[in-house]
Amino acid sequence: MTPILELDHISKQFPGVKALNDVHFEMTTGEIHALLGENGAGKSTLIKIISGVYAPDAGTMRLDGKDVHFNDPREAQARGIATIYQELSLYPELTVAENIFMGHAPRRKWGPFSAIDWNAMYEGARELLASLNIHDLDVKRKVITLTVGNRQRVEIAKALSLNARVLIMDEPTAALTETDVQRLFEIVRLLKERNVGIIYISHRLQEVFELADRVTVLRDGQYVDTRQVADTTEDDLVRMVVGRTISDLFPKLPSEVKGNVLEVRNLTRKPLTKNVSMNVRSGEIVGLAGLVGSGRSELAQVVFGFTPAESGEILIEGKSVQIRNPGQAMKMGIAYVPEDRGTQGLVRQMKVRENVSLAVLHSLTKGAFVDRPAERSLAERTIKQLNIRAYSREQVVNKLSGGNQQKVVVGKWLASKPRLLIMDEPTRGVDVGAKAEIHRLISELAQQGLAILMISSELPEVMGMSDRILVMREGRLVAEYQRDEASQEAIVAAMMSDTDMNKTKAVESYAV
Repeated sequence: MTPILELDHISKQFPGVKALNDVHFEMTTGEIHALLGENGAGKSTLIKIISGVYAPDAGTMRLDGKDVHFNDPREAQARGIATIYQELSLYPELTVAENIFMGHAPRRKWGPFSAIDWNAMYEGARELLASLNIHDLDVKRKVITLTVGNRQRVEIAKALSLNARVLIMDEPTAALTETDVQRLFEIVRLLKERNVGIIYISHRLQEVFELADRVTVLRDGQYVDTRQVADTTEDDLVRMVVGRTISDLFPKLPSEVKGNVLEVRNLTRKPLTKNVSMNVRSGEIVGLAGLVGSGRSELAQVVFGFTPAESGEILIEGKSVQIRNPGQAMKMGIAYVPEDRGTQGLVRQMKVRENVSLAVLHSLTKGAFVDRPAERSLAERTIKQLNIRAYSREQVVNKLSGGNQQKVVVGKWLASKPRLLIMDEPTRGVDVGAKAEIHRLISELAQQGLAILMISSELPEVMGMSDRILVMREGRLVAEYQRDEASQEAIVAAMMSDTDMNKTKAVESYAV
């Protein structure tokens, strides 16, 4: 089949960085083509060249077999190339219809005068959404009131309104619920049937195997290989992306498990923490699994004092305590790495040095002034300890890769010298190479005696890193497994079935 899009010998250099070097990429009509690589591998630069944001320093790009050169994104859009970035580019105070037809709204003419044809715009928006089997979205509703999943559907409809033939999707499931992910997959398959070519960028390998026809891998700005997804394995892809095997992704180190650091008894904070009893011991990694909405994060937030418990008891190293706010939790040696590092874990416009010191700023002050030498020394130690790849402690955090941003969040909390570290989705949105580094760090911290409660939606991560696995459903703990007795089938069954902690054995009889 003749490729709709071809890039040959593409190179792009920025000051001090060779972002792309002799890269090849091609896709055909109606193909879902996954693009994989670690953060910094060149994926973003490549898609920005395709979409007209950057011009290549060398190489050629062809559309329908003809050489093309885009001076800006408008030229790419005019030729049928649309991009949906991870950070959605909608106008929150405008309606769904206004966003879909931004810049090309239908107009009525009266002689030399014209005005927006609102009825035609609303009807056109409804038709576009209906073509994607979306019938429950009010086109007159402001985008700011929509869920992330619905905002993304508006972005896709916007791309179709521009007659997109090539749609680039950059980490489209990063912030979606599981239900929204499945709805997105349905839309992607529908677009494929309509011969739209889709470049699909994701760090989640299971999505590649579920959706893609072919996969291209970049590493360090260079082309590695293109393969049919049906002819490759997850281990092959990991090896192509990072040069290591999949067994290296979960480097679980032996540790000495001692007494309880955290114990909760009959902890309740409705609606999603109901009569929970559990414990985490020194040197132990406890994985907390469950579907979105099961109460995993809510339990962690109760323990950390974001949403104080209504009833029940929290014990730290055997002593009953009251935790009414995060400040009290920190004084008791609890640290919390939140699910959304961008808005809850970091001040992204501040420097690495400033972010690392945030949790312990009180101990770095002399009177009304911050002890800058002590702050710089703390930042340097953290960068070295966690192998944070930054050009210096003064680099703005927003300029770091996702994996290195996550390390800064962890470093900020380790500076407080906690006894218990709660990590909510510790590797969300980071590439497989950074995942391996974060997993090794978690394992090393446990080996040093830290108690770790790890919340994750990725079952391989939960099973690969945990000494013990707890499963939540509808705000309750419903199952517990030791590392050597856990299976993916049993965990999924516990997530989805009517079981409780007293029926753990019954879970084994379920088939998924």
